[in-house]
Amino acid sequence: MSIETLFTVLAVKSWTEFWWVVIGLGGQLMFTARFLVQWIASERARNSVVPLAFWYFSLAGGAILFAYAVYRRDPVFILGQSMGIIIYSRNLWLIHANRRNA
Repeated sequence: MSIETLFTVLAVKSWTEFWWVVIGLGGQLMFTARFLVQWIASERARNSVVPLAFWYFSLAGGAILFAYAVYRRDPVFILGQSMGIIIYSRNLWLIHANRRNA
């Protein structure tokens, strides 16, 4: 596949845009990984569980996608990801606080 074809498929016009699309795809893969982690943990427990790794993948994916959204200057995407980052961070804070107190 030629560089021109790759750029056309990804709808980019420069190497900078190309690498930002790669970063965005990496963030999306983090989100996919979090669901796989949750699914596997639930299947093993034979109950719906949310493992700690789910929240770390959520935070990493959210932060990466937030950076991508800022680069793309997409206010809807920026708002959505910023709210997620706050929620994922708060959940991790609560989990670690509960573990310290236990």
